[in-house]
Order: sequence, then structure tokens, then C-alpha cells
Amino acid sequence: MTGPLAILIGPMAAGKTSVGRALASRLGVPFADLDALIVEADGRSIEEIFAAEGEPGFRALEAATLAEALTAQEGVLSLGGGAPLHPESRERLRGAPVIWLDVDEQVAARRLGQGAGRPMLDGGDPMARWRALAHERGPRYRELAALRIDSGHGSPARVARAILAALQLEHTTSREKEHP
Repeated sequence: MTGPLAILIGPMAAGKTSVGRALASRLGVPFADLDALIVEADGRSIEEIFAAEGEPGFRALEAATLAEALTAQEGVLSLGGGAPLHPESRERLRGAPVIWLDVDEQVAARRLGQGAGRPMLDGGDPMARWRALAHERGPRYRELAALRIDSGHGSPARVARAILAALQLEHTTSREKEHP
């Protein structure tokens, strides 16, 4: 296997999963979400892993799952917002087809609501925590991204089209691949 065609990174509420699905659909390739792969491999929800292992335990599991996904998954792979923070993950992502989905605070606030189901937003004001995380993680996203796309305006399909246009990829479907 050759690994993912596109790896989506960015802050919470950037639309990595919804845009990833739309991008994969337009390209006619599989889609995988790293958080879903972690849940599948571990058998616990992200919230349960955080509660039992804390953030360091979750990040170690995330890094191991990402290492496998980068060789086993083809198509489009979306990562959790903190995945690029782990040093081993960052090294594995260096030079890969990484796309940073960026979103402004107002859009993130609308999408996140009160941050329910997001362990990294627990404790206090979820948007203050989101701002702090976005500020902390931004340099890592910038360092790894081959492309930065504003994902805060328009549908996931529209953002996927913007990615394709920026990458100058031809729209192909699995049917076209089967019958050239």
C-alpha cells in the first residue's frame, strides 16, 4: 500500500471528518478517521480512553494507531487536532500530503457549542480552551502542511472542491478507475 493521498489536520471544529468524507467521495477513494480507528482498535470511546489513561496515554495510543494508518490506509485520512503534537507522529507526517483545514473562532464556536464529547475542552470555558489549543498547535500545523485551506465557509463538498482545485487534482471516481 502507498498510504493516504491526503491527510487532514487542523483544530477541533475545522470539519476534518466531514470534509475528509467529501474529499474521498470526490476522489473515489476510501476515507478513514484516526479517532474512529483508535476506538475500533482499543474498544473504548475517546472519552473513556482520556478518563482512564489521561492525555499522555491517549497520545501514545494515537501515535501508534497513526503509524499503522500511514502504511495501511489509502485514500483520505483525517487526524484529531492533537495528533501532530507527538514527536514520532510529527516525524512520520513530515513530507506527507498534509492539508491544514483552518477555521476561525466564530465558526468554531458555532460548530462546537458547549464542547460536549470533546475531552480537550473539559474544564471551564470551552472557547477559551479552543483558542489556547489553536494557538499552541498552529505552529505544528504550519510546519507540516503542504496546503492550508479555510474550511469555515461553505459546505464540506465546497471545501473538498477547493482542496482539489488547490492541488490541481482531476476529479476521478472509482468507476472511472475501473474502466479507463
